Amino acid sequence: MTIQDRAGVYLGTAFGAGYFPVGPGTFASVATVAACVGAQAAGHGWTMLGVAAILFLPGCWAAAVCERLFQQHDPGRVVIDEVIGQLITLAAVPAAGAGVWKYWLGGLILFRVFDIFKPWPVRQLERLPGGYGIVTDDVMAGFYGFGVLKVVSLVTA
Repeated sequence: MTIQDRAGVYLGTAFGAGYFPVGPGTFASVATVAACVGAQAAGHGWTMLGVAAILFLPGCWAAAVCERLFQQHDPGRVVIDEVIGQLITLAAVPAAGAGVWKYWLGGLILFRVFDIFKPWPVRQLERLPGGYGIVTDDVMAGFYGFGVLKVVSLVTA
């Protein structure tokens, strides 16, 4: 395996999170939420969207590398797409305050629901070639989660 292949696998599996034995996608989402909470990222939506945007092209590349190396279409070990989508949803978490934990939890649940059930056009985006199909459907699921979480946070503010 070349150094580029290794880098692709490390990024594609979110530095090993994709090897979690049960529900690697959910584990990667939970780890992303935990990292954001640990970084006290509530209210820093533009930062999270920026990180997601920065990860998009390398994530697509890494997903394609993993698909080739694992010889499997959209391998479950590839979870960089969950990290990116989860970041997008979490960008709607309001600034820290009493009860902000509900938004973190809601963001986790919303993203996973949209990622698993894949409402239109999330499922259709999976048909894009290579790593783009692997990542882009989660980006759309992330934006669905963002929209719902943003509306909820505005209504309950």
